[in-house]
Amino acid sequence: MNEESEQKETGSITGIYREFEHWNVNKGDKTIHAKRMPGFFRTIKNYTQSLWLLFFLVPYLRWNGKQAILFDIEHRQFHFFNLTVLPQDIWMLSLLLLLLAMTLFAVTSVASRVWCGYFCFQTAWTDWFVWIEDKIEGNPPARRRLDAAPWGMEKIGKKAVKHFIWMAISLLTGISFSIWFVDAYDYWGKLLQLQLPLVGWVTLIAFFLGTYILAGLLREQVCMWMCPYARIQGVMTDSQTILPAYDYRRGEPRGKLHRKVDEGGGAQGDCIDCFQCVQVCPTGVDIRDGQQLGCITCGLCLDACDSIMDKVGKPRGLIRYASLDELEGKPVKKMYQHPRTLVYIGIILLALGGIIYGLTHLGSVTLKVIPERQPLFVRLSDGSIRNKYEFKVVNKTDKDFYVAVTAEGGVKDQVIIGAEKPLLARHSRGTSFTVFVKAPGENIRQEVTPIEFRIQSTDDPLVAAEYKTRFNGPKP
Repeated sequence: MNEESEQKETGSITGIYREFEHWNVNKGDKTIHAKRMPGFFRTIKNYTQSLWLLFFLVPYLRWNGKQAILFDIEHRQFHFFNLTVLPQDIWMLSLLLLLLAMTLFAVTSVASRVWCGYFCFQTAWTDWFVWIEDKIEGNPPARRRLDAAPWGMEKIGKKAVKHFIWMAISLLTGISFSIWFVDAYDYWGKLLQLQLPLVGWVTLIAFFLGTYILAGLLREQVCMWMCPYARIQGVMTDSQTILPAYDYRRGEPRGKLHRKVDEGGGAQGDCIDCFQCVQVCPTGVDIRDGQQLGCITCGLCLDACDSIMDKVGKPRGLIRYASLDELEGKPVKKMYQHPRTLVYIGIILLALGGIIYGLTHLGSVTLKVIPERQPLFVRLSDGSIRNKYEFKVVNKTDKDFYVAVTAEGGVKDQVIIGAEKPLLARHSRGTSFTVFVKAPGENIRQEVTPIEFRIQSTDDPLVAAEYKTRFNGPKP
């Protein structure tokens, strides 16, 4: 490579945003004590992470004397206020998972790891644990001194209080997870009496240890080495993706404030090499070295840099949310100009439409009718033709009720046998019935005659379902 090409490569932003060998990656041999600094993105982070309070509080909501939202795995039901979803409607769960996945992919393609920085449970719990550590042990320099100090009463006391609070939060996390799947108040009663089933104890202990170890001890190491999403996020982004980026053209050459620039060194950039962007980073990333695996797109480095720019009287935005194309001066596409993003949005809309359709057509009862296939029909001694049907009625409510069976269409003067009286449909489960339809042979005009069965609750006429099938007969 000649000198001109080497200079061109050195000045290229693309060359800066690559896998630098001098990246300072924490391999777990030291604890990162990130500085907490107020700012716009810190405020957003606090608000988004506070949404996890719903994880702790929602299971205690009651509706009509029951838990409002309950994933009842034991009885294979999902209760959402008045709505009960049974295994027959599991296709809606598939659409929901598809919706969430495509939303995650779409957001990542546009704005990188926003989920990691603002919503991820690992990020949220780690941030809470670090905040508790900051309140008990002091600011980052004080925590480093405490870690390096010999063990004494003060150090033991502070560490013990911190870990006790961490374990209390971890225990509450395990309990809160469990009560999404069982009644919250029943769970607390059994827990206090030490009468949880084996699966309950295993779940509680697993979440207690998982939360304590991952959020309290491993922290950013989970994001760096254990999280699969951190590994695949690179294939979801491109040079048009907006992410926290250091404006190399404006910031370099960096140097201390008011430092005299050596002769021939050129003008000094806006970066004063204060390292505040590194000190606030929860994963210890130096964003000035380019986009890295450890960056979770939380934006805290933007708050730190902007505060320094305000103090030294320089414009904000030395570190800002920007695409690599923008930093290089290339044309920037709008979000709707990204084909990949449009595909994601299309899939999201289809999944959302399917979920809405399913919820609006869910109903309180469903009916499926399976005609007997061997034989298709039976000719009785009086010349009439009889068909046998297997009724499968799913009662999605929390109460038993009786249903009356009627039929429309079919053959003239047909008679329903086996459902002369209302049939009992058990609550929150499927019930099977055998029903016969008999029709005079002389009234049959074709081999296959359409027939529609209808079931209707004797208590509430609005609770009903229909199913179209056929009545089989001989050739006329």
